[in-house]
Amino acid sequence: MAANKKLLFLPGDGIGPEVMGQVRRIIDWMDQRRHVSFDLDEDLVGGAAYDAHGSALSDATLDKAMNVDAVMLGAVGGPKWDNVERHHRPEAGLLTLRKELDLFANLRPATVIPALAEASSLKTDLVSGLDLMIVRESTGGAYFGLPKEITDLPDGGKRAVDTQVYTTAEIDRVCRVAFDLAGKRGGKLHSVEKANVMETGVLWREIATEIGKEYPDIELHHMYADNCAMQLVREPKQFDVIVTDNLFGDILSDCAAMLTGSLGMLPSATLSGADESGRRRAMYEPVHGSAPDIAGQDKANPLATILSYAMTLRYSFDMGEDADLIEKAVGNVLASGLRTGDIMQNGMTLVSCTAMGEAVTVELDKLAA
Repeated sequence: MAANKKLLFLPGDGIGPEVMGQVRRIIDWMDQRRHVSFDLDEDLVGGAAYDAHGSALSDATLDKAMNVDAVMLGAVGGPKWDNVERHHRPEAGLLTLRKELDLFANLRPATVIPALAEASSLKTDLVSGLDLMIVRESTGGAYFGLPKEITDLPDGGKRAVDTQVYTTAEIDRVCRVAFDLAGKRGGKLHSVEKANVMETGVLWREIATEIGKEYPDIELHHMYADNCAMQLVREPKQFDVIVTDNLFGDILSDCAAMLTGSLGMLPSATLSGADESGRRRAMYEPVHGSAPDIAGQDKANPLATILSYAMTLRYSFDMGEDADLIEKAVGNVLASGLRTGDIMQNGMTLVSCTAMGEAVTVELDKLAA
């Protein structure tokens, strides 16, 4: 029996609890068939936490997150909380987790599973075989820079300010994560910014270039963010790893996600730096939102969350073989023709969230036999 591994489940809002329930199914399978035990705790985040505590993330929940090996999050948000003060809105809980756990490197893979290649809005030959990784800086830039305010002007108008700010250290550490990933993948890295019009872009390009000298085997390219967006829909397979700032990363990763056919299929990981023992704090979550319109109806697609669990095994527990097994099971289930509503195609079989989770465990049984 492997040593217990501490996980904190934060199902959140909307479809979050439903998709996280299917991850529990996979964890139970791991315990029974792979003899890997996880020490699970569960708590509230987002709108659910606001309803219970008046805050999107309680101090007690944050303390739990600081003392586990990894956090798994479902989804946060919904129209119910649209009029809540900004610092108490569901998304504030997510931002606080990233900031307090110092989760600065967001890993967003965009991989086209063969069975879904035709579901992409691009021509199949452009996306078939696509496998790229976007590394997004996630604790700095315009989302966290100060001042951030709306002020009144003498003429009766208003002035809004969001500050884009980066330090050498912030850029350096996320670029090193990206270089290391590129070294384990295809050996090519695109550093993306707007050095032509933004001072943060000038500094970003300067630091990425200097770090690149330490990685002579990595093919480093610099690209402006607007050109990168165009190239993602023009020739996406030219990319292996992309590293960029918080704002551009938010936009480009959603663009890349749709190349795969569905935002509801993609996982993500957000990592801190390693401490003296080599341990990294980490949070894993699907890219999709809380989808309140289908919450509680057993219609959600759990695969992005299941694949986020696979990333948990790979990056937090060095269990690459088990991660590969889960990813293969997901691919085989899709190849069999099962689909949830968001990825439904003609000739396929529509199944519920629960049925999709069960199908993955059945496929895991076959693969492990």
